[in-house]
Amino acid sequence: MPQQTLELASRIDGEPVAGVRTIENPNPAQLDDTVSRVDLADAATFARACERAVDSQRAWSATPAPVRGAAIGDLGRIVTANKEALAALVTREIGKPYQEALGEVQEVIDTCVFFAAEGRRLYGMTVPSEMPDKQLFTFRRPVGVMAVITAGNFPIAVPSWYLVPALLAGNAVVWKPAEYAPAIADAFARCIAAAGIPASAVQLVQADGQATSDGLERALSAGHVQKVGFTGSSAVGRSIAAMCGEHLVAPTLELGGKNPLLVLPDADLDLAVEGALFSGFGTAGQRCTSLGVAIVHEQVHDEFLTRFTAAVEEAAVGDPMRSVLYGPMLSQRFADGFERWLEHIEPHHRVSGSSAVGRITAESPRAGFVGDPDAGIFEHPTIVAGVTEDDLLYREETFGPIVPVATAGSFDEALHLANAHGYGLSSAIYTRDASAAFRFAEGVTAGMVSINNSTSGAEAHLPFGGNGKSGNGARQSGVWVLDQVTRWQSVNWDHSGKLQKAQMDVATVPADLDFRV
Repeated sequence: MPQQTLELASRIDGEPVAGVRTIENPNPAQLDDTVSRVDLADAATFARACERAVDSQRAWSATPAPVRGAAIGDLGRIVTANKEALAALVTREIGKPYQEALGEVQEVIDTCVFFAAEGRRLYGMTVPSEMPDKQLFTFRRPVGVMAVITAGNFPIAVPSWYLVPALLAGNAVVWKPAEYAPAIADAFARCIAAAGIPASAVQLVQADGQATSDGLERALSAGHVQKVGFTGSSAVGRSIAAMCGEHLVAPTLELGGKNPLLVLPDADLDLAVEGALFSGFGTAGQRCTSLGVAIVHEQVHDEFLTRFTAAVEEAAVGDPMRSVLYGPMLSQRFADGFERWLEHIEPHHRVSGSSAVGRITAESPRAGFVGDPDAGIFEHPTIVAGVTEDDLLYREETFGPIVPVATAGSFDEALHLANAHGYGLSSAIYTRDASAAFRFAEGVTAGMVSINNSTSGAEAHLPFGGNGKSGNGARQSGVWVLDQVTRWQSVNWDHSGKLQKAQMDVATVPADLDFRV
């Protein structure tokens, strides 16, 4: 039975706004199913949304923080009541397996539960003064208007990491979702409005990258944006950081990853294989936390590779509404980008994991494929053995179902390979040796470390973020994100009735003390 095609547009102050051009977004698992037609806005619309957000932010920030927290709690309950419908929309729009989509929506719920209580815990401090009759305080204040630009591989969970704490802290948000995932964005915006959060506090702009860049530049120049949050590629992150730097605005950047997974000689190999399978091929390798390179000690390399290859060959791939390891690519654009990486499989590398590479079709079948491969955009899973530090497959994010495997002769060599590519988002190590685990955590540059677990997976109350080419050190989630969505203000209140000059009027050291050595 054909499903409805959703007609979508930007929402400024909650009202639809006509765009300058219209694009269609097909279901990547069923290309004859058009999920949405969306009017894309121009740069002027983005800039206008930021200007409108300035006025709404003042009113929203005047709402007491516990009341804002209660609204976030209501948002969590609304998302809970619509969990299955939202997950089904995620699956239809980007092809994420339904069970994974349910987990993504649950992450939104967890984020709301956590931050609902933070409305009563936006604590400042009282600080003792060096002067008599003087009180010192610190307060968290909202930064103002936050422009948020998100990718579509986690089209509702990652936006919630930005929007929920930003709104809780009293900011207004201008949100530009990925143009290939507009439907779940529109649904989430409607959930936010239903929770009692003013529609003008969340301006939804459906636009492409160029219009967003031009509109953001205008808004920054006009002083209408005080914070920018971006999740996406390292290359785009650099350009946003440069733009923000021109206006002395500090961005929150969550960028790509080349996440290493180390397997030491004492590892539980079956557990390591399970972790590599999920983090390497879950969501078709299209997570920022996907396994970027498996670094396996030479003593267990061959055995690990044998078991890993068997696990990949047995894994179910296909229809995301059924029980599969992964479904389609997010869109044709990502399939094209991924297939260009296959050109870098050098002849001396041993390719394993499938009898074929590239697109899964009736002419290039995969044994046990679930569904009709010609209906959507599906890629063969591929393992590339023999990868070295000199290979592009080692150095750059591939964003697709491919796992490069490198060999290390020692712990130190493995640690070097874990860092040498310059990314620093997520990492994992499989070992029974507590000393090795702690040495790895101390030595790896990644912002997140898993011990005997995969590189993928985060909890809503832990800091999430990376370093190097993976980000600028900003963190999302948990109480740590509050430093991104608030600014500290210090207040001193002198009730002495006279002017007291700190450092000038403090008691001095008695003159008769002798400090000579």
